[in-house]
Amino acid sequence: MPFEFRRLMIPDVVLMHITKFSDGRGFFLESYKKSEFETYNIFAEFVQDNHSFSSRGVLRGLHYQKNPQAQGKLIRVLNGEIFDVAVDIRKGSPYYGRWVGEFLSAQKLNMLYIPPGFAHGFCVTSQTADILYKSTSEYAPELERGILWNDPVINILWPITEPVLSARDQQLPTLEKADNNFVF
Repeated sequence: MPFEFRRLMIPDVVLMHITKFSDGRGFFLESYKKSEFETYNIFAEFVQDNHSFSSRGVLRGLHYQKNPQAQGKLIRVLNGEIFDVAVDIRKGSPYYGRWVGEFLSAQKLNMLYIPPGFAHGFCVTSQTADILYKSTSEYAPELERGILWNDPVINILWPITEPVLSARDQQLPTLEKADNNFVF
């Protein structure tokens, strides 16, 4: 199998390791295979790919899109390393307001699947990082929302203390005040 799957403390979020086949010419790997994902009960239809580049200390998030265009995401680092976070924002979920985080890197060849109903963010821990992520819905700016990266109730243990944030991300509301229509 080209993938190893592991459910995290919030079981809907799945960490994957990719098998790489190398020889003197270089390497080959499968970064996504629908049948493998479905074997692990991940039935996601990806419709958009996004590529993000950031420098050390940049923190992007916590972002999500509301229904009817909520986004599931498959995050992979092509160069560098990030600390990637998913926060369960599905009202009624036993994990509501809880987060999971994983270091993702090009060297580790790992990916994170975050289903709809979660806020997503990451910070860059290497000099720079290229992040590629697949989404299950196209970008819809009118439905884009977010949660403050350092919401004290969520209490994410970020590996950086003074992140570089966009003006927008600095002004995001806490989970308690966030515009969110997800129900478990």
